[in-house]
Amino acid sequence: MSQAADGAPTEQRRSRYARTPTEYAVHLLIEGGHREEVRFSTIQEFQKWYSGELMPKSASNDFISVPIKNVQGEHMVLRPSKVVGIRVEPVYSSSVERF
Repeated sequence: MSQAADGAPTEQRRSRYARTPTEYAVHLLIEGGHREEVRFSTIQEFQKWYSGELMPKSASNDFISVPIKNVQGEHMVLRPSKVVGIRVEPVYSSSVERF
């Protein structure tokens, strides 16, 4: 609870229509104009990969593994020094067509 200007407690209500993303689409913008999309289940999962793998080796030309969980048997590696931008997009189940 928070307090109003007069010191009385006020109740903060969360919209009953607030949505929680079902996953996060991470768009990797790579030097030379290439773009790749990787999906993470939670924002914390992305942050763990970003802070544990990508950031510590950001100037490196050695390959690092990028987790691809939605495609069986497929792997992606990239050079961290060639990543020029990252866009993180929340994906909601209502906006994803599931077959």
